[in-house]
Amino acid sequence: MLNLVSGFGTIKLKRLLRYFGSGRGILKAGCGQLISASGLEESVAEKISSLGPDDLEKELALARDSGVRLVTIYDAGYPENLKTIADPPPVLYVKGDLKEEDKISLAVVGSRYPSFYGLSSAEKFSGALVSLGVTVVSGMARGIDTCAHRAALKNGGRTIAVMGSGFNRIYPEENGSLAEDISKQGCVISEFPMECGPVAYNFPQRNRIISGLSLGVLVVEAADNSGALITADFALEQGREVFAVPGKIDSRLSAGTNKLIREGARLALGIEDILDELNLKPISIPVAMAKTSACPDGLGLDEARIYNLLSSPLSFDEVVQRTACDIPGISEAVLALRIKRLIRELPGKQLARN
Repeated sequence: MLNLVSGFGTIKLKRLLRYFGSGRGILKAGCGQLISASGLEESVAEKISSLGPDDLEKELALARDSGVRLVTIYDAGYPENLKTIADPPPVLYVKGDLKEEDKISLAVVGSRYPSFYGLSSAEKFSGALVSLGVTVVSGMARGIDTCAHRAALKNGGRTIAVMGSGFNRIYPEENGSLAEDISKQGCVISEFPMECGPVAYNFPQRNRIISGLSLGVLVVEAADNSGALITADFALEQGREVFAVPGKIDSRLSAGTNKLIREGARLALGIEDILDELNLKPISIPVAMAKTSACPDGLGLDEARIYNLLSSPLSFDEVVQRTACDIPGISEAVLALRIKRLIRELPGKQLARN
């Protein structure tokens, strides 16, 4: 019920809980008591004191109708990583499954209006992460976020989307079907009530959850004023690692990431840079990514993936569709495999093993 009141955050909630002893005690208090106990604005105190059981029942019904469940910070299913931040959300609206394995998560964030380079980098990193058992966390915004989620789904991995609005006001609207797909292969979460709209100040607040769920944040492409940099700032405050993909020095979209690197963010040239820094080892590698007994030793990750795909001949376009690599990366891997005489090109431009 308290979570239904806007302008009432975790820090003030903690203060009120210390004073009144419980959520029920807060709800029974009068406006004057609420104001004197925590310094709440009068308008917020009035909203709290006016809450009743009907407000809660209405919200719970909306959640049930959308297949959403509510998880409080006192529940066993609340994410462990998120509990460690200074101001964890007291309530999460969840559609899908939160799992123990999501403790090994990395946030992938970036520009809403990325370049092809940014999109291909997000796809490559996200695909490789989930293929190694790492959950990809992002904000389901346009651009890099959407690309990261789709790459995770495409590679059969887990992904968590953190929204800056309620479930009945999914934003951007065109990502409604993406949210549904994510909920079936990971989960979508929000701290905002079901009917809460995507107001501007929700998104910086949302960003602390993205970083809080994760062991680190990878900023793929970001201008100087990008919201992704806010997520990076939260990550630093929360003791998480920050990684950045370098970009062209004259590109506006790389100004933010290059600045992060200059200020001490970890340079991310490949997935190994992230795994090494976080001291992670591959957790699980799906069959499509694993080196089978027929796969020669000494191959890079992309080379092994493509070699395993070619159990039967495929066109270059089919290889592109079945991997999360960018086209230049696939071309480089294919050329390396041909130089090593492991694959060949058949008539009709089909690729096959030798």
